[in-house]
Amino acid sequence: MGLRERKKQRTRDALFDAALDLFLTRGYEATTVEQIAAEVDVSSRTFFRYFASKEDVALSLTAEEQDMFLAELVTRPESEPPFTALSQSMRAMLGILRELDEAGTSRILKARRLIHSTPSLLAGGMRLVRENERRLVAEVARRMGVPPDDLQPQFVVSLFVGIGLLCLNGPTEDLGDMARRYEDLLTLAERSLQPGWDLPVRPGTAGVVPPPR
Repeated sequence: MGLRERKKQRTRDALFDAALDLFLTRGYEATTVEQIAAEVDVSSRTFFRYFASKEDVALSLTAEEQDMFLAELVTRPESEPPFTALSQSMRAMLGILRELDEAGTSRILKARRLIHSTPSLLAGGMRLVRENERRLVAEVARRMGVPPDDLQPQFVVSLFVGIGLLCLNGPTEDLGDMARRYEDLLTLAERSLQPGWDLPVRPGTAGVVPPPR
């Protein structure tokens, strides 16, 4: 990034860090945009250049993670079965988590702690999950050559999202443990699913067991 972009990124990071600290110490509802901006010595107008609202800043990491995951999925080889592509995309994301420095790890843990302790943010996070689920269905449907309203891509993505929610229901105070739990769940799913189950079903062949790949 150029100097201007780096400066903007530092300001955005500072606003995010200040917001997290204030939300966790004073409470999400009690914290104002003005207080967040004052912590970074900028105006409220500057805050709104980077974030649309308090909820936007609180959920920004979640939104960024979902965008990164979709980008990883789009780059997966077209020859991969859909669930394999989803799993490998998640493994790439887990690799990024393992390489985070202390500051990056702290941000993620603080954000997760805040979201899970604030009902309105938990609802907002689930809304982001559902919105992203629709984007994943569209991409999986494209890879399978079927329309997004086809049951197969919806089922594949629902299964994958369910694994993610199951993982995040556990303790998240250690990103290493979370990554290992996610990997264990992905491996369990891959061992449990019949080979070929996520290949496109041709009309009239439902229930026919495809040959192993």
